[in-house]
Amino acid sequence: MGKTKTPFNTPLETGVRALAILDAMFPSWLDLQRLVQFDYLVVHSGDAGGPESLHPPVPLRTGELLVRREIIEKGLLLMMSRDLVRRVPSPAGIHYQASDKANAFLSALTAGYIAKLRERAAWIADRFADVTDEEIKKTTRRLFRAWTMEFHQIERSHGEEG
Repeated sequence: MGKTKTPFNTPLETGVRALAILDAMFPSWLDLQRLVQFDYLVVHSGDAGGPESLHPPVPLRTGELLVRREIIEKGLLLMMSRDLVRRVPSPAGIHYQASDKANAFLSALTAGYIAKLRERAAWIADRFADVTDEEIKKTTRRLFRAWTMEFHQIERSHGEEG
């Protein structure tokens, strides 16, 4: 049987999410690690005390951070190929910035998902724009501990069934 195609976490979706984050952060630019963290926080904003999560909560979200980097890179390449994102080299490494076309492109998209995405991206920009890398790490470590506890609860409940 063929593999079912899903729009979730494709380069197109992650590229649009990255674009929304970069647009909300404009004129600032972000490195890939910060984009990965912000992408997670946009999708699961409710986990970090923000607005309702963009995607429904699923058990074992921990692994998402591990696989998210590669798919976001592919999404950024797609957005760069459409001149919506710029790659900005600096002595500190490669950074990404929304182009001047990004806002108009996002404004042309009318799906309810995009409106919610932009709302959460604005929340990220407001809440985390000036947060240090160390503070972001503390936030993700706290979330990781919560996910680990969730995993152990699921593991125990499955062990009790057998």
